[in-house]
Amino acid sequence: MIQKQKGTYDMQGEMVEKYNYLKRIFQDLMNEYNIKYIDTPIFESSDLYHRGVGETTDIVTKETYDFKDRGDRNITLRPEGTAGIVRSVIENKLYTTLPIKLWYEGPMFRYERPQSGRYRQFRQAGVEIFGDPTPLMDANVISIMVKFYERIGLRGIKVRINSIGNKESRENYRNALLEHFKPYLNDLCEDCQNRYEKNPLRILDCKVDSDKECMNTAPKIVDYLDEKSKKHFDDVLKYLDLMDIKYKIDDKLVRGLDYYTDTVFEVEAEIEGFGSQNVIGAGGRYNNLVENMDGPSVPAVGFAFGIERIINALDAEDVKVISDNSLDCYVIPVSENELENAVMLVNNLRDNAFSVDMDYTNKKMPAKFKEADRYNAKFIIIIGEEEVKNNKLTIKDNLTKEEVKVERDNLIDYLDVNI
Repeated sequence: MIQKQKGTYDMQGEMVEKYNYLKRIFQDLMNEYNIKYIDTPIFESSDLYHRGVGETTDIVTKETYDFKDRGDRNITLRPEGTAGIVRSVIENKLYTTLPIKLWYEGPMFRYERPQSGRYRQFRQAGVEIFGDPTPLMDANVISIMVKFYERIGLRGIKVRINSIGNKESRENYRNALLEHFKPYLNDLCEDCQNRYEKNPLRILDCKVDSDKECMNTAPKIVDYLDEKSKKHFDDVLKYLDLMDIKYKIDDKLVRGLDYYTDTVFEVEAEIEGFGSQNVIGAGGRYNNLVENMDGPSVPAVGFAFGIERIINALDAEDVKVISDNSLDCYVIPVSENELENAVMLVNNLRDNAFSVDMDYTNKKMPAKFKEADRYNAKFIIIIGEEEVKNNKLTIKDNLTKEEVKVERDNLIDYLDVNI
């Protein structure tokens, strides 16, 4: 029997309800912040991710799904959202009118070890803001994440934040890290030995060597920030204070992507059973990425989170999801004699934007009512011989179980008032 691939899942049942719930709240939030939707291809040229995400990242070196298409082109399935959006901004010259505020949601692909909340095909949502270099926008982007998590019912939301400085600050810090880790190079894991020359900041992000003494005594980035980077970071913290957003400065936070500059952050929640792995979203500023991908100099900042991980968090916290899959009406013809009448009624209701279904198979009446309950119908509309004769309908409120007779011509008005 053909089965789904390891690290994938079929989204169905309750998970669909939870996914729709999260997407609906996130989309409402995007409207409030005046952020517009963008959708980019699921596969792109491999060069895009090598240049955009970074040659030294785990994503590119270990996790991308790469293949050659029939035209012998190197293609990669989308592992994250930012690089493709930057490509779109450049290719479509969206940078001619700044700022640009974009959000996205869709499937991503990474070849990693499947575990709870982590899949090889997963869904990610995020925000990318182009053309605003201010620390206020950094704080604004962080506030979006915090508001989203609070709205879906997660508790104990807090932000871990750091600055990795601008290009000049990072170069000075890079040299200091090279000097510091040189005597300990043989003690580091193989990944960190490779990172030493390519991107020593990534060593600080290592989970294997995190408890070693050389990690604890490593130079701190804050000591190498120039005045411009220091002021930017101080102003971000000032605006977070004004927004009453709780945060903790973490001088070891560098994030795993090469393109970040200045502000980087992760958002955590107090989630039962998640332990130390309670990071539910992250992001930062990337002022050089558009230019590095052959576009103009356009500053940017953004964040992303995994949908499956958030669903796991809701489950762990026993947060009840408000379902939006209930029907407005379920139409029940009493017998085959009323079937054509019911079909015309259902069609009319759908033309008036009501969600409607009906019994097409002439089940017995108890089965029809059970079907209405299964679809979580708000109202049941019964059409029998008497209803057809008198041009009236029997309307049953499926919550209160009260029944009323309504003139057929007045049905739309009645539903508009009561739904």
